[in-house]
Amino acid sequence: MKLSENEADVVEASNLQLLQSLLDSIPHTVSFKGKWSLIGTKLSDLKSKLSDLSDFPSNPLSVDILRSLAQTLSQALSLSLICHSANPPGGKLKTQNDVDSISAKVDSHIKDCEVLITSGVLHDGVVSTSSASVSKRESIRVESRNLITRLQIGSTESRNSALDSLLGLLQEDDKNVLIAVAQGVVPVLVRLLDSSSTSEIKEKTVTAIARVSTVDSSKHVLIAEGLLLLHHLLRVLESGSGFAKEKACIALNALSTTKENARAIGSRGGISSLLEICLAGTPSSQAIAAGVLRNLANFADTRENFFEEDATPVLLTLASSGTVLAREYSISCLSNLVRDDDNLKLVIVRKGAMDSLRTFWDSAPSVRSLEVAVEFLKNLASDERLVDYIITDDFLQRIIDVLSCGVLGVRIQSAKAIFRLACNTKSRKELGEQGCIPPLIAMLDGKAIEEKQAASKALSSILIYTGNRRIYKKEQRGIVSAVSLLDPSIPNLDKKYPVSILMSLTHSKKCRIQMVNSGALLHLQKLVDMEVEGARKLQETIGRGKLWGVFSRP
Repeated sequence: MKLSENEADVVEASNLQLLQSLLDSIPHTVSFKGKWSLIGTKLSDLKSKLSDLSDFPSNPLSVDILRSLAQTLSQALSLSLICHSANPPGGKLKTQNDVDSISAKVDSHIKDCEVLITSGVLHDGVVSTSSASVSKRESIRVESRNLITRLQIGSTESRNSALDSLLGLLQEDDKNVLIAVAQGVVPVLVRLLDSSSTSEIKEKTVTAIARVSTVDSSKHVLIAEGLLLLHHLLRVLESGSGFAKEKACIALNALSTTKENARAIGSRGGISSLLEICLAGTPSSQAIAAGVLRNLANFADTRENFFEEDATPVLLTLASSGTVLAREYSISCLSNLVRDDDNLKLVIVRKGAMDSLRTFWDSAPSVRSLEVAVEFLKNLASDERLVDYIITDDFLQRIIDVLSCGVLGVRIQSAKAIFRLACNTKSRKELGEQGCIPPLIAMLDGKAIEEKQAASKALSSILIYTGNRRIYKKEQRGIVSAVSLLDPSIPNLDKKYPVSILMSLTHSKKCRIQMVNSGALLHLQKLVDMEVEGARKLQETIGRGKLWGVFSRP
């Protein structure tokens, strides 16, 4: 409640009178004289702080502090009078505790005054009342600073109320989050987690931190808080409420993308807590926890922690029975775990990974969500022992079908998977017969360099099988598209793959003619100078035919 200037002046005058009476009383104390002397020193400091606040007598935050201070000073004055006796009537032990309590309260008031004075909110109050019109952005900035200040001063009830208001502000708009972060809300929230706050305040604090973590341009501020924030979030995972655990997972999802944080989470028991949520949490918290595990599995340093916690059965179960998002994240996590571990690939296949993958694939809500499934197959296919199993388990056609989908990432992962699968004559023959060559040729003309690279790499392997070359030659754009990739001006594309594609077709006179007519020789000399693998041999092969007058066009 805002006081009038006269009412505020009365409160201030009352405090100054109480303060002076207390300072006069302290020299006459007999009991705990040393403690009272220290309190006297603190009161002198407090007196100077009150002088600074006197310029803003009616500011609501200033009034709250002054009211609370009045209660403390009144209690302290009464207690000091009791301590004028060598034998306080309440007994020395109780009186000593009361004196210590007063000393702590004075410390708290000094800190609150310092926060209020240095925060700038007192000046904001002056601006907001004197300015005829304030922009919305400036209004949010002022409100943010006010709430951030309230989080640092006053009673538990006051801070709890400030948190409610802050959460309302943050939920309104991402721009509000950015403004609050710029005003310094993150370190204040972390300190609240680090304090002896109530479980309700900590739960709301984690909720606010989770909200900040959902705005990409604010994540770096959270990451800058380092191990302290991680420590508090992991403690919430261990002992917080179900709601708080879910919010902590949201924040950890943003923080677990760096190697240092991932290592810290893994070494401090975070993986065990996350797996527990995957087993027994709410459907939404299971999905978010699986997302954090997916991030952690990206780093080699944390994979040993997964093995120690026997994470595979939990992830496989969630991949089969969780929500769509939980299944997607579980499969992505498994994919990251097996990427460089052939033994684990065999283990999870034996434990039913392909059944989980098939269930997810066939029930995926959109093609976009299949990217993790295709990547998982690609990683499994890097172990040649599993290639025949994948081919005979109805996954080959699934991969080929998405080569023509409208999602770039899915197409790229599919082409990379096909390259891995095309490791022997049997698999190359199967791939060609089931129709992967036409869509791969279409990908050669894609806009993204990574798509061109993945397709040319897959085709270079598939065309090792002679029968696939006949299929390739029937495609109208096959030669032209491959030749276009020889252009040295195309950056970040390994030219040895289009060279390999074209070399595999040079046994055909018609193909050689098409290569030259498409301008292959113009590019090949530059590739020879660049020492691209196979370029000289291809140049000599199609160039020799030209010298013999085979071609209709020089």
